[in-house]
Amino acid sequence: LFFGSSWLVSTAAMAPKKEDPKKSAKSSGGGKAKKKKWSKGKVKEKLSNLVLFDKITYDKMLADVPKLKLITPSIISEKLKCNGSLARKAVKELLSQKLIRPILTHKSQCVYTRASHQ
Repeated sequence: LFFGSSWLVSTAAMAPKKEDPKKSAKSSGGGKAKKKKWSKGKVKEKLSNLVLFDKITYDKMLADVPKLKLITPSIISEKLKCNGSLARKAVKELLSQKLIRPILTHKSQCVYTRASHQ
C-alpha cells in the first residue's frame, strides 16, 4: 500500500517514451537480443479412418485391391481410409476368396500380390 501523494505524482510525471525511427530500423545488438523461441514441434494430423466397412468401401476393396501388384495391410489402410485391424481382416477376406496370394508371411508384416490365373 502507498500512502501519500508522492507515488501518484511520480507516475503521472513520467511521459511515455518516444520511439526513435533511426534506432528502430537498426537491429538491437549486444545484450538486448530477443530470447530464442522454442518450436512447438511438428503436429501430425489426426486420421479419421473407418472402423467398419460400409457397402461402398467393401465393394471398392473387392474391385481395386486384387489389381494391385503389391498388397499389404498398410497399403489397404491408406487407399481405403480404414484402420489397420480392418485392413488385416480385408486381407484375410481376399485370401479366402483366392483373389490374392501370399509372397512373404511374417509375424508383423505380410506381403501379398494379385492372384495370377493359370
